[in-house]
Amino acid sequence: MKIICNKSDLLSGVSVVLKAIPSRTTMSILECILIDASAGEIKLTGNDMELGIETIIKGEIEQRGKVAIDAKIFSDIIRKLPDSEVTIETDENYVARIICEKANFTISGKSGEDFSYLPYIEKDKFIELSKFALKEVIRQTIFSIADNESSNRIMTGELFEIKDNNLRVVSLDGHRISIRNIELKNSYEPIKVIVPGKTLNEISKILSGEADESVSIFFTDNHILFEFDQTKVVSRLIDGEFFKIDQMLSKDYETKVIINKKEFLDCIDRSMLLVKEGEKKPIIVSITDGSLEIKINSPIGSMNEDIDISKEGRDIMIGFNGRFLMDALKVIDDEQISIYLMNPKAPCFIRDDKNEYIYLILPVNFNNY
Repeated sequence: MKIICNKSDLLSGVSVVLKAIPSRTTMSILECILIDASAGEIKLTGNDMELGIETIIKGEIEQRGKVAIDAKIFSDIIRKLPDSEVTIETDENYVARIICEKANFTISGKSGEDFSYLPYIEKDKFIELSKFALKEVIRQTIFSIADNESSNRIMTGELFEIKDNNLRVVSLDGHRISIRNIELKNSYEPIKVIVPGKTLNEISKILSGEADESVSIFFTDNHILFEFDQTKVVSRLIDGEFFKIDQMLSKDYETKVIINKKEFLDCIDRSMLLVKEGEKKPIIVSITDGSLEIKINSPIGSMNEDIDISKEGRDIMIGFNGRFLMDALKVIDDEQISIYLMNPKAPCFIRDDKNEYIYLILPVNFNNY
């Protein structure tokens, strides 16, 4: 094999597929990037058997072939080459030469035949949405997935549920629920799958976020495929039944608060200066007519601050994990937000009038603090 391409194009492609290279594995071939120039285009692939990424880059093929090269050393070499043309050629023993201006590297590769290709995905069930919408919906929900698989594995993924022209994305971790509803341009048959959070995190990093460019998402029983630009991302789905969250989404409330989002966020942020990292010290929110007061007492010190609000219903005093409130507030773009509360032991809801977003946060018992 012999290919010639621009360093920036090569590095861009390598950076994309690197996201599917496992940090630890017992199979050395999975630590490699496959360079495949056997079919008239230069295709780079990374695959950890759960997540696979394939992207096509610009370049010239002088001799067809393919080779698997250790991803870390290859990416480090490409990153540090001069901004110029890069030539990669291999011999019959899969030894690769990487030449750029006066730099000349030789590294051992492996046969491309040993590499695990991405699974073939039927393209019967699919949706289309803009890159911007997908990137936003991930940003606005991903923070409330469970971050390790010692908890319920279902919680490490997000529900993607399509009904007609609506996409609902849901995440939860046992303490909070995040829901985003997006209106699609077309209507589709019903689909309900659980997508791993890791996959969505990596997709979000790759997507550029243009509102006028679309992503096609294809679904099978076991896999999900994202296609955009010259890139394919294939992931296994999480098996199982997602939680019946509709039963948790009560519209009843005893207290409704309308508050300036930035003022509320900034106030909680200040209060969290008195909470050490990892400490579960709650903030106490006291709501009366025209005022919301935030109080905190910790070994470091104490703080209280009032914010002007509009209130309907009863006065209430309730405790929260301040970081959970901040996570939700940071991803809401509205200037004014509505908060709905029932009692000090029931979850609070932050939602807009159209139900485009709903954030449910469980309260914390503050009597022991």
